[in-house]
Amino acid sequence: MNLKGSLSTLILQILSYDMSHGYDIAQRIKRQSEGVLDFKDGTLYPTLHLLERDGFLTSDEITENGRVRRYYKITEKGLKELASQKNTWQKMSGAINTILEGAR
Repeated sequence: MNLKGSLSTLILQILSYDMSHGYDIAQRIKRQSEGVLDFKDGTLYPTLHLLERDGFLTSDEITENGRVRRYYKITEKGLKELASQKNTWQKMSGAINTILEGAR
């Protein structure tokens, strides 16, 4: 099953709690999904860049233990987008569940 389209929603959800860097975002998604969702750098970073380009995220470079990391933070526009994406997801997953459960 292709969940690539849901990555932006997951990133926005993770960042709705606190700012974070890419590796930590990926690890939190993996941990919270109990290993089911494991997005690689080649998928994660382009999605982060698109979200930032569209104004849903901002980023800053922060030096931590001598290492420069790019930390991402959700914007007000990103919070509104997250609410919209969650609403769409709930409608879609509800419809799919209805079909899978055999309702007629």
